[in-house]
Amino acid sequence: MDNKSNQLKLKRLGIDTQEEYILLIHADCFICKSEGFEALTQIVVNHNNNSLIAMVNIVHSNILQSCEASLSESAWKKLGVNEGDFISLSHVTTVTSLSYVRSKIHGNQLKPIEFDAILNDIVTGKYSNVQLASFITACANSNLNTNEIISLTQSMIKTGEKLHWDYPIVVDKHCVGGLPGNRTTPIIVAIVAEAGLIIPKTSSRAITSPSGTADTIETMTKVNLTAQQIKQVVAKEGGCMAWGGALGLSPADDIIIKVERLLDLDPEGQMIASVLSKKGAVGANHVVIDIPVGPTAKIRTEKAFLQLKNYFTIVGNAIGIKVYIIKTDGNQPVGIGIGPALEAKDILAVLKNEKSAPSDLRNRAISIAALILEFGKKIPHDEAVKIATNILTKGLALKKFLDICEAQGGFREPNTASLTHDVVATKSGIVTEIDNRNLAKIAKLAGAPNDATAGMEFFAPIDTHIEQGQTLYRIHAESKGALEYSLAYALSMPNIILLK
Repeated sequence: MDNKSNQLKLKRLGIDTQEEYILLIHADCFICKSEGFEALTQIVVNHNNNSLIAMVNIVHSNILQSCEASLSESAWKKLGVNEGDFISLSHVTTVTSLSYVRSKIHGNQLKPIEFDAILNDIVTGKYSNVQLASFITACANSNLNTNEIISLTQSMIKTGEKLHWDYPIVVDKHCVGGLPGNRTTPIIVAIVAEAGLIIPKTSSRAITSPSGTADTIETMTKVNLTAQQIKQVVAKEGGCMAWGGALGLSPADDIIIKVERLLDLDPEGQMIASVLSKKGAVGANHVVIDIPVGPTAKIRTEKAFLQLKNYFTIVGNAIGIKVYIIKTDGNQPVGIGIGPALEAKDILAVLKNEKSAPSDLRNRAISIAALILEFGKKIPHDEAVKIATNILTKGLALKKFLDICEAQGGFREPNTASLTHDVVATKSGIVTEIDNRNLAKIAKLAGAPNDATAGMEFFAPIDTHIEQGQTLYRIHAESKGALEYSLAYALSMPNIILLK
């Protein structure tokens, strides 16, 4: 029998701290006293061969005994423990790579070997969320040069698995985000796969938006696929739509993204490394990058667009990916729905060629799909547009989409929120400007993306004539509290949609 004299027995209290790893121990815990652990101390929690760094919270009530400990739900999952298991505690040892983070904070350029050390320590659980936040912040605000972004990308790829394909051309696409409702991916995957190209699409969940592509697709089919399942789906259908975080591809990126979400940050250099490391890890060699540009989009100016285009191209070439950049309109949301299920309804409307389907989403999807067909099949642009359009209008894209869903575990219709509230215009006029960021915030305050049916329907695109009392957008929520919270913010921001 194992010696339990220096261990604590786990008791599950069901405490949700999102991605923050918390250890709860009693104030009279013998280990706490002997080791000098205090509240907010960072310590190593060990179980078998697994460990993580957690922040100590001290309990003074009887919910825990002095020989017991508990963990936040995220820590339970990360450590792979069960109630009744025993854990041991130890002091955090010096993590050498943190000296490189401090060096970066002071403005020094990091070398490839230093990025390797940082990313390896992140993946092996040696960084707390506070330390991860310091790394993210040190690399933000354009603090990474081109060589550093290349090094960061290569280090991210090294931290995980990599898919290999026996096809000469493997295509993919990505949108840098910042534009509510811009969910073209499922439509593009269906068109491109039906046209005969290989597109193993992996997508992320939301970082700062009301929905990520994986969040939206998950309302219709399974996205948590293994690498073997992806290969099976692609072999059968030519394409897939999976969540990249379930695959172990560039795992450091997934860890970093969780903290970026808490910080509400998506730094440029890390964004480029994030996107291209995932594309490199999934085995793509030709990638379209959609960059919406607008005053309230993520990329706001022509100068910022050109800089990002240059970075993506250079870093892509360095890791063996041919990158094609497309600049799109970032002045207003795309489609009607904003939020996982609402965006899914738009996608299905386009695939079904419904008369009410949003034409802007349809046209964007055709445009990007045509670009992929153009370079993937080496055909003239006009021919590529014609092929993409025909595949969609003849219902072939819908069939392919449903076939991919079935191969991934089955198709289901997206659900609808139980509560809604219309926000109406207080005057008549023509829509001249839209604040994308605050519009997205309203959808997030309503519960998106955690509540899959929450978000909003948007009815007031630029140049639309609006009458007083006409609905500008409709908030969807799953609870009364979330609806009221979102609505209060919406009413406090009357110029989110500007009428003149």
